[in-house]
Amino acid sequence: MLTATADLERLAAALAAGTGPVAIDAERASGYRYGQRAYLVQLRRDGVGTALIDPIALPDLSLLTEALDGVEWVVHAASQDLPCLAEVGLTPSSLFDTELAGRLLGRARVGLGPIVAEELGLHLAKEHSAVDWSTRPLPHDWLRYAALDVEVLIDLRHRLAEHLARTGKSEWATQEFEAVRLAPGPAPRVEPWRRISGLHQIRDSRRLAIARELWETREADGRKRDISPGRILPDSAIVDAAQVIPRSVAQLVAIPAFAGRGTRRRAALWQSAIDRAVRLPDADLPPRRAPAGNTLPPPRAWADRHPDEAARLDRVRATVRALAEAIDLPQENLLAPETQRRLAWAPPAAEAEAVEEFLRAAGARPWQIAISAAPLAAAIDLSADDLSADDLSADDEREKVDEPAIDERAQVRRPE
Repeated sequence: MLTATADLERLAAALAAGTGPVAIDAERASGYRYGQRAYLVQLRRDGVGTALIDPIALPDLSLLTEALDGVEWVVHAASQDLPCLAEVGLTPSSLFDTELAGRLLGRARVGLGPIVAEELGLHLAKEHSAVDWSTRPLPHDWLRYAALDVEVLIDLRHRLAEHLARTGKSEWATQEFEAVRLAPGPAPRVEPWRRISGLHQIRDSRRLAIARELWETREADGRKRDISPGRILPDSAIVDAAQVIPRSVAQLVAIPAFAGRGTRRRAALWQSAIDRAVRLPDADLPPRRAPAGNTLPPPRAWADRHPDEAARLDRVRATVRALAEAIDLPQENLLAPETQRRLAWAPPAAEAEAVEEFLRAAGARPWQIAISAAPLAAAIDLSADDLSADDLSADDEREKVDEPAIDERAQVRRPE
């Protein structure tokens, strides 16, 4: 594993002289450390071989980005790895995502192990997939495991590219890969503490304030100590404490979730957070419901309060499902579920040109728009027939529409 600047410089020169695409992977310490930084970077290119880099010892790898300018990166599930690679200065100028290629080809299983087995007939052992990659020194068998991931990627890329070309999906893949490469980072969440698992059990604002204070204290502690917050205090403990409202450390550690030795040792920290929330004036308590913002109501609630929108959503989902089945790919890869919901909630005019503009503004790629705009224009036109919300199932399974609602205007455009 490379840890010295001189070794990195030699690797950069070798990579620049190599041939063909470069396979790249990263290992994080999810569930162990705070954040999603890379703790190991693996690369392989023909003429160079495989290199393993310690990004903790070498935190700036931008030299490799310069050496690989114009070279295609081959990454599996690139959206997961590109952010942490960018943190150490590694950014691609071209991309081939083998997981995304598998999705576009309609493969049932697109994890690296299953798709390598299907396409190359090789078995990848995954026994170290959930280890703590921040460990130093890294055991030899872990390094060997990490190296194998990039050693199969280029062959896998070539095989999938052949399938994409044969099925007429190469251009689709090119557009998808570029969208992943250029995708901005996620926007900061509004009130992220409301994602505490089990928070729905809490019904009043004072207890919500306690949950919020505990969550924020846990986040600060995790960031300071570089530990995954869930390892410091589980969500279930936060919910239990908010329900009980302990008034002292003794009462707090009497809660089973706080009885563990590690949690008991920091009990004073958690009790201080609870005490702060208890003292908050009513005006500073959080509302029981999260601010609406740009979030849509959950679709399962549409039928009762928004029947027209619910009817449109069923038609949109059925249309996208039928189109996706006809071209053999998951419906979420034809049109993002969020885009489907927003189209049903606030549709444009039921004309192909208006729907095209709507989809383009939502970030849909040209190939997706070409396939889906005209059929979706028919789907959002509730006046096309007398279909009403009463004719549709109103249970919580609205994701499962059995019969596609597509008329003669909604014909599938198959790849050439």
